[in-house]
Amino acid sequence: MAILVQLDDVLHDRRMTLTDLSGKVGITLPNLSILKTGKARGIRFATLEAICDALDCQPGDLLRFQRDGPADEAA
Repeated sequence: MAILVQLDDVLHDRRMTLTDLSGKVGITLPNLSILKTGKARGIRFATLEAICDALDCQPGDLLRFQRDGPADEAA
């Protein structure tokens, strides 16, 4: 199972760059980049709230659950 981060899609829809978002939420560009690429192991609710506020979106717009394969579907 995997949680996929769709931050890049939301940024594209809002015509905003990662640098713009970094300035609005006060999170460093490297940390946002780690989140955007899906390499983050976790995210604080306060960070998620700040991103959602800046992008005028819901957490579900940024995160998506995807099953890895048939073995997960049987569970």
